[in-house]
Amino acid sequence: MHNGELSNIGKKSILVDVILGGQDGLVNVLGVILGVAAATSNYKIIIAAGMAATFAESISMAAVALTSKMAERDHYYSELEREKYEIEHMPDMEEAEVRKIYADKGFEGKLLSDIVNHIISNKEQWLKIMMTEELGLIELKNKDIYSGSFVVGISALVGSFVPLTPFFLLPIKSAVICSLIISTIVLMFVGMYKAKTTVGNIYKTGIQMVLIGMGAALAGYYIGHLFGQ
Repeated sequence: MHNGELSNIGKKSILVDVILGGQDGLVNVLGVILGVAAATSNYKIIIAAGMAATFAESISMAAVALTSKMAERDHYYSELEREKYEIEHMPDMEEAEVRKIYADKGFEGKLLSDIVNHIISNKEQWLKIMMTEELGLIELKNKDIYSGSFVVGISALVGSFVPLTPFFLLPIKSAVICSLIISTIVLMFVGMYKAKTTVGNIYKTGIQMVLIGMGAALAGYYIGHLFGQ
């Protein structure tokens, strides 16, 4: 892969981390505070529950992202060792795989043979091609793992305050309505932005994001309402 392609992958990875953390924080905290607001009219309990959910969610999301990215890194190195072994002990099979990769890209004849010969002439280059082109794996550096986990955690924290903030400023009933409206707008925007920067219909993706988020949040509300009764 070229540096430009790797850069784009890096940007998409950051976008995924931001959306993952932000959406999860928003939806979970919205569900918690709606559920608590339905069960009690005690302002302090609602705020306490919202704040507890906010920080617990942020830390949890960062930790999950960290362990997930570490597992991804370990998988990469496991596959790297396997490919090294196959190149060393089964070079004919690996050469055939390189040929197929570039034949599938439309290369043929002498040009295809030249490409294959050039790649297999350098084992380090050969190994990189097998990892990226055959397996679709990219090495995660330690800085990427920790920075990505940090982005997820911060995004979850910011997302959590979207539904919580109205409860600091408004009476409970008004805060519930305001929280729902703001959360719907934010989820719609995030879904549309996600589709615009990746693939998909911006309105369809936005609506899907809203439906998923509101479905989870309203589940929390009805559970709180049930216990409140």
